[in-house]
Amino acid sequence: MKFKDMPYTRPDMKAVEATYKKLTQEQRDAKSAEEAFAVHKKYYEFSDDLGTAFELAMIRHTIDTADEFYDKENDFFDEVSPLISNWDNAYKKALYESPFRPELEKIIGKVAFKNIEVALKAFDESIIDLMQEENALVSRYDKLIASAKIEFEGETYNLSMMRPFLTDVDRSRRKAAWAAVSAYMESVTGEIDDIYDRLVKNRTEQAHRMGYKDFVELGYYRMGRNCYGREDVENFRKQVKESFMPLVKKIQKNIEQRLEIKDGLKLYDYDVYLKEGSPKPIGTPEEILEKGRRLYHELSTETGVFFDFMMENELFDVLGRKNKQQGGYMTYIPKYKSPFIFANFNGTEGDVDVITHESGHAFQGYIVGNNEEIREFAEIGMETAEIHSMSMEYFTEPWMEMFFGDRADDYRTLHLESGISFIPYGCMVDEFQHIVYSHPEMSPAERKETWKKLEHIYRPHIDFDGSIIMEEAYWQRQGHIFQVPFYYIDYVLASVCALQFAVRMKEDYKGAWADYLKLCGMSAKDFYVNMLPQCGLNVPFADGTVSALVAALSKRI
Repeated sequence: MKFKDMPYTRPDMKAVEATYKKLTQEQRDAKSAEEAFAVHKKYYEFSDDLGTAFELAMIRHTIDTADEFYDKENDFFDEVSPLISNWDNAYKKALYESPFRPELEKIIGKVAFKNIEVALKAFDESIIDLMQEENALVSRYDKLIASAKIEFEGETYNLSMMRPFLTDVDRSRRKAAWAAVSAYMESVTGEIDDIYDRLVKNRTEQAHRMGYKDFVELGYYRMGRNCYGREDVENFRKQVKESFMPLVKKIQKNIEQRLEIKDGLKLYDYDVYLKEGSPKPIGTPEEILEKGRRLYHELSTETGVFFDFMMENELFDVLGRKNKQQGGYMTYIPKYKSPFIFANFNGTEGDVDVITHESGHAFQGYIVGNNEEIREFAEIGMETAEIHSMSMEYFTEPWMEMFFGDRADDYRTLHLESGISFIPYGCMVDEFQHIVYSHPEMSPAERKETWKKLEHIYRPHIDFDGSIIMEEAYWQRQGHIFQVPFYYIDYVLASVCALQFAVRMKEDYKGAWADYLKLCGMSAKDFYVNMLPQCGLNVPFADGTVSALVAALSKRI
């Protein structure tokens, strides 16, 4: 079904509560494993309907944050989603405590039951009011960022639409563009400080009500981390500082030479890798999507069928518009077994990244959603999900002439170097959140000072050229920090896996692609740390993984 034709009806919360309670009681009353699984299949159908309503409301709200109807629906789900979580947890607790668990584990897997255990540690009825307040604060932040009005060269833009100017080939023009963005961020930094301060205090109170020392522990449970913890991530960040920083420094020296910069890289040189500027995709958005169709048909039979489905059902919304939420995402509409890709095309190389990165997510969701009856097999952690997307970026590189013509090699250079340079930044975002939530008493000014210190550790090559707001509060543009605490490190862990594929495919493309398909199909059937070695990947936070990867990448820089 085409996305525009998918009907939306606000769920009747009395009926939702009654159905949850009925299923929970039926699960408790089951007299055999067969009965228990039969109840669970009814739960699948019910949760698919409920999840579809949520996804449709969320997608349509992000497409136009000024749409009054879906703005109200977004507020509705902000209010009721904690209640739904409470009822859902009650059902899953009944499943978890089933006397037929050994038989059920053979059907839906041990990972599913471990995930339930983690989910039960992440939620309690006593924090519903705080979760409702948290949702409202996140929505307040999203609306503030989406409604940005930045005056530049006689026109008005939002943050996403400013991207081409921030990476313009003319250094003076991008300096002026960064000044315009900085001025906007300066105008709202007080409000963002207030939102974040309230979020930190709110989430800390959630943790305290549930008996945790701080939100870090609760945050890990909320992210569904089922086979690694804080110490593993700390060890990973330590390896990045030791091994990746020298390689990034080498990349930055190369960039200085290419751009013929004599006074060092400034803020407005950030994300500029080539003197000629970043290569721009050839063609209209519609033509870029059609090139994507051709790419995926040539890549494999599976990807060709997938992309046809996406195009024929109009499951892309990629044009940048005022009042459209910034950024991009892939989500899944369960009732219609349909991935959906949201983005903001702006005429930069990032438009092609949508065709590769978000389609990597969508491809994995499509093949698992269409081939697996067991819903739990699709419930992957984000550290796994991001491997599918980031790796697809590299697997599709042989087709970049299609999008960039004779500048395809420029794109490949930019893509590799930016992928490597991102890793320290991603670790900085993660360490910042660990510090903030370990010290919730910090003032907004102290948080900004903390970020500034981390900038000097992780990105010492950037001269902010007097822009205090960007040196202290660049993080205020990073929506993940507000929306999903501790998510951002998953991009970094996945980057290390994707870069391993990038190294391997130079030697054995078919073998690497076969392992990628295997990883997509495994989905959540096994634990993250077990799946990676089965697909030819080293676990990122294992000692030696990072240094070995850096050694291989150094030969290509």
